[in-house]
Amino acid sequence: MEKKKSHSVAWKTSTQPRKQRKYLYNAPLHLRQKLIHAHLSKELRLKYGRRSAQVRQGDHVKLVRGQHRNKEGKVEHVDLKEGSIFVAGLDFVKKDGSKVPLSIAPSNVVVTVLDLADKKRKQKFEFKSTIQTQKTSTPSSTHSNTVLEKKKK
Repeated sequence: MEKKKSHSVAWKTSTQPRKQRKYLYNAPLHLRQKLIHAHLSKELRLKYGRRSAQVRQGDHVKLVRGQHRNKEGKVEHVDLKEGSIFVAGLDFVKKDGSKVPLSIAPSNVVVTVLDLADKKRKQKFEFKSTIQTQKTSTPSSTHSNTVLEKKKK
């Protein structure tokens, strides 16, 4: 049996799907963590000035795709190897009556409540939101106004 090829740090990009899949399958866990992102709800998007965030244990999410659409729950577990999340209250009932946690792709959920118990994560979100408010408060749209005025003449 051959040894699994190690992850290539030098790999940048490829247009070939087989090479992209190979990169993802051989990626170490610290890089797979970056791949587990989900969209933020509209309220969180306005509050923090970001579109997506890494899904972590403790976040509250709402399913937007699939059979369990519109159900909400707390993230119980994030599986980096499989690239999926497990939400409390969402179980698959087997024929014998036993329940198995349902594996969900992070692209099929929207984060409704962030778990900001981690200081670094909280700092990261607040830093981004302060930058966003500074951009909106400064008159940066003066350039676009002068361009419009020139076009009117």
